Amino acid sequence: MTDPLLAFEGVSVTYRTGGGEVPAVRGVDLAVAPGEIVGVAGESGCGKSTLASTVLRLQPPSARVEGRVLVQGEDVLTMRWGDLRALRWAGASIVFQGALHSLNPVHRVGRQVAEPIRLHEPELGESEVDRRVGELLEQVGLPPARAAAYPHQLSGGQRQRVMIAMALACRPDLLIADEPTTALDVMVQSQILGVLAGLVEEHELGMLFISHDLSVLADLCDRIAVMYAGRVVELGAADEVFTRPLHPYAGALSAAFPRIGDPAARYAPAGLGGDPPDLRSLPPGCSFGPRCPRVVEACRSEEPALLPHGAGRSAACIRVGEP
Repeated sequence: MTDPLLAFEGVSVTYRTGGGEVPAVRGVDLAVAPGEIVGVAGESGCGKSTLASTVLRLQPPSARVEGRVLVQGEDVLTMRWGDLRALRWAGASIVFQGALHSLNPVHRVGRQVAEPIRLHEPELGESEVDRRVGELLEQVGLPPARAAAYPHQLSGGQRQRVMIAMALACRPDLLIADEPTTALDVMVQSQILGVLAGLVEEHELGMLFISHDLSVLADLCDRIAVMYAGRVVELGAADEVFTRPLHPYAGALSAAFPRIGDPAARYAPAGLGGDPPDLRSLPPGCSFGPRCPRVVEACRSEEPALLPHGAGRSAACIRVGEP
């Protein structure tokens, strides 16, 4: 079996706040192999972005991180600053949500794509850097001439393509995409997802793709990890998690996506009552229990472990397999 590009081993992240400690991520184990796209799904506040931030050690000083985050076998959490600086961009890079807020409005986008190249490959001349910038823009479906544009002169989809070009500038093996299509319309979203899938296939990248939209992950990813209250509650092949979920929460996420041609979904769209728990005061037993339609008394006594249920599938629910 190929060694993973990225491996989370018992990763927990706790934020220190004025209102007490917030356990944002709790004991996550997950891996991404070369050429694989692993999606992480869940509502806002479930820990998706916090987990992604640990890959390049981007969490704030108020965060306490436990466990191991291995990128190409090296633990990012214990890495020396110089090694971490070399890893960022060249070994692993990230595409953030909302390109307009990530790009510098007073610099042309070509200069911004060139910046990590100049930093990590200072031996390259200006003509070679310019050539690389043009190639990167073409890779993401933009003409090289757009390098002369400022961010405000580009559409939302074009700006997001620039962000992807920046992330690929130093030829990383691992790409982290943190909800990169959330602010885009469905047509542009489809184009961006196609670009990402093509890049993974062409360059054998590993990708961790964060989204609240299970349907997007089902189309793009090889596997999906569903998170709730900081934990992975289901993990499996993308199409199986979307069409045959094991955990009630994964089922609720899947049911919230309307099926075209299904009158029942059209006239009575599914949803999930209640809100995610306050992480500072989690309920006893299963954290999903207060919202779960299948909860029984046994669910309130102990939080279920993430256990295997068939080939390549895991779920943290004591009622898996029951009618």
